Amino acid sequence: MNVLRSVFLRREAGIFVMIILFCATVGLYKPQFLTGQSLRIVLLLTPLIMIGAMAQMLILVARHVDLSIGSTLGFSAMVAGLMYRDFPDVWWIIGFPVAILTGAVLGLVNGLLVTIFKLPSIIVTLGTLSLYRGLTFIISDARQINRANIPTELKAMSRTSPIFDIPWIILIAFAVALMTYVVARHTQLGRQIYALGSNPDAAPLRGIDVTKVTLIVFTLSGALCGLAGILYASRWGFVNPSNTGAGFEFQVIAAVVIGGVSINGGVGTVLGTVLGVLLLGCVAAALPLLGIPGSTQNAIYGAVILIALLIDRSVRQRGVVSLSRGVA
Repeated sequence: MNVLRSVFLRREAGIFVMIILFCATVGLYKPQFLTGQSLRIVLLLTPLIMIGAMAQMLILVARHVDLSIGSTLGFSAMVAGLMYRDFPDVWWIIGFPVAILTGAVLGLVNGLLVTIFKLPSIIVTLGTLSLYRGLTFIISDARQINRANIPTELKAMSRTSPIFDIPWIILIAFAVALMTYVVARHTQLGRQIYALGSNPDAAPLRGIDVTKVTLIVFTLSGALCGLAGILYASRWGFVNPSNTGAGFEFQVIAAVVIGGVSINGGVGTVLGTVLGVLLLGCVAAALPLLGIPGSTQNAIYGAVILIALLIDRSVRQRGVVSLSRGVA
């Protein structure tokens, strides 16, 4: 009984309940939403956000924020796209290390600006958000990478795989979540990230190299956004300098906050973040099915975020009350 109560007092329980209630409500009006095909649509809407959310989770836990992740995704995707366009005979798999390395470099630049100049990460990444987007226009000459330039094998990764016909892009996203969990919970680096976010002043006294950890976190964030960039090209079959990754940072931050990651650092789980991403995927899949116009979609999208946060807050408060009673 105590085990069951502890499960329902976890912050992830509130998000899980929200997903169930939302899907059940939509299913009453549109039964086709509760089919396997709709589940596939939801899962196809989430891989890029999930990968970006894993990056942002690590950043927020370390008590930073990265607003440039959408521009990093766009720039990395464009670099890979230009390679495919200008060198059509190149092996398609090379696009992955190229995009990941490009993103890692951009993330490292963010980390260096934060650590060397002691600037707030929100200000640094707000600046690089515009800088990286501008560089994307420059290197592409403001021209789109068309579907014909994207290798067929890369585009096929968003359609299928030998594993139960689940698209590779979905498998990769969940693999990234699993690896993030291992790093966050079972490595020294993960413990240092949580310790840094919990108390940055005390972190050096515990032997933590704050500069090193900060640089690693931002570099990892950039690398994951680079991976999301090449998968964007796979999912949509083109790379446009103006809209590739645009608004991505809002979706990602919404997902991690819904998932219970604290903007004050030191708190957050991979499970909660995954649930936050899935909730956004359910909302994105349901609203067009209900025939809701775009302008109204944005309002409902924001309302769902607020409701999920209120449920999550209620679950946490019950946990605090139960804990205080137990101590008393």
